[in-house]
Amino acid sequence: MKSSKINITALVLILIALSAVYYKHEKLGLPLKPAEQSDVWTVEAKIQFKANGGPAKAQFYIPRDPPGFIKLNEDFISSNYGLATEQNALNREALWAVRRAKGKQVLYYRMELTRNGSEFKPRTQPRPAYPPVPDYDEPLGAAIRALLSDVRSHSADIATFTRELLSRLNTPKPDQNISLINKAGHGSVEWVRQLIDILAGARIPARIVYVLPLQDLVKHGTLVPWIEVHNDFEWVAFDPVSGRQGFREDVLVWRTGDDPLITVSGGEPGEVDFSISRHALSQVSIAEQWARQTDSRLMDFSLFALPVQTQNVYRIILMVPLGALVIVVLRNLIGLSTFGTFMPVLIALAFRETSLLWGVIMFTMLVVVGLALRLYLEKLKLLLVPRLAAVLTIVIMMIALFSIVSVQLDLERGLSVALFPVVILAMTIERMSIVLEENGSQEAFKLGTGSLIAAIIGYLVMTHEWLGHIIFVFPETLLIVLALTLILGRYTGYRLLELWRFRGLIKEADKP
Repeated sequence: MKSSKINITALVLILIALSAVYYKHEKLGLPLKPAEQSDVWTVEAKIQFKANGGPAKAQFYIPRDPPGFIKLNEDFISSNYGLATEQNALNREALWAVRRAKGKQVLYYRMELTRNGSEFKPRTQPRPAYPPVPDYDEPLGAAIRALLSDVRSHSADIATFTRELLSRLNTPKPDQNISLINKAGHGSVEWVRQLIDILAGARIPARIVYVLPLQDLVKHGTLVPWIEVHNDFEWVAFDPVSGRQGFREDVLVWRTGDDPLITVSGGEPGEVDFSISRHALSQVSIAEQWARQTDSRLMDFSLFALPVQTQNVYRIILMVPLGALVIVVLRNLIGLSTFGTFMPVLIALAFRETSLLWGVIMFTMLVVVGLALRLYLEKLKLLLVPRLAAVLTIVIMMIALFSIVSVQLDLERGLSVALFPVVILAMTIERMSIVLEENGSQEAFKLGTGSLIAAIIGYLVMTHEWLGHIIFVFPETLLIVLALTLILGRYTGYRLLELWRFRGLIKEADKP
């Protein structure tokens, strides 16, 4: 009955931990790999116009919810202008206003965004009505009707119809009908408007979309017109030049519709110039900015809200339960004997500063020398507490001597020996001497070797880069460590070393 309760408790802990990890990874974007970085794009729109001297207003379209991107930061830069933003189902506008302005005016809109790592969400709003068939001028109307009839016979639905139409219009060897239609330059706003007019001849709803191609170190970028058609369910985007379906990863949807990008009241028409730059940012920093943008308080209660110095302390402390789990596995499943339960974990923490090889050498030398001096103290018949104090004093003196010798030999790693838990070393020496007297040198050697092996394995686990990242970024994974500890705490079967020890009896039992 108790075993089933423990299993249920462990399962609940694991489910809670995995659910928290999933939420923080999927919703906030916290990375599952250390040092994971993503590209962050900084887009700046510079708005210039000349004011007449009286009240001035400027209305400028800005991205609302750009498909495929997460907006991390947004700034509106102006001197003495008031600012308001409005949005509808399609677009978002920034409205600057000032009581009196004269001469050249410069306004800035800047934002930082990154890819959200998932597929584009379909754009479904608004649902349009079927457009009426335009009254084309002749002979253009005859050419359009012939083209639409030919395209219809080579397509199956609205998406394939549009793709086939763009392929015909962009062919390098146009026929007479295509040549008659292609009066405007390919890729121009007039040409996209003509495409919408042609698609209306097939009763296909279409609209113009302005996108900004994202390229690093662009100083004078411009918006590029694309086209979207409605297939009765959603709006499907097409590059009008290449005919490719869907928004590319390197384009930012700026606005939908054919209204002027900027409207100025109280001054001359405005000009807009785009600048683009790219830089790499850690995924953790991106997650923090995204949490602020979405008003999520989860990051405020994470370890990242602590001062950096405190974070560095927790990067070490949070690995201790993992080292303790290693000791549980080594003792309960493998049957490795050690001096105490947590002494190998503390020695493994000391190895983090000295490196593994130097740590093993220092630990072995200090224990051997300290054990020899402890056996000498045994002859003096000291009481327990004075004897421990004497051993502690000897250990500290040996550490200081080892550091001095290391300086003379230019061995920087030797200086880290001062970080060893001297009290644990003193207790280890005391325990080894008692075991040596009571059970002999073989048992003392076995316990000492087991402790050293456990410390080495604990060091390798606690310094693993990926495990350290997961534990710190997702501290709820310690619930999984706790669950495994609870499960192992009920194990009462044979240990691996016991099976090796009693292998002779097992062979005899298997004989007929």
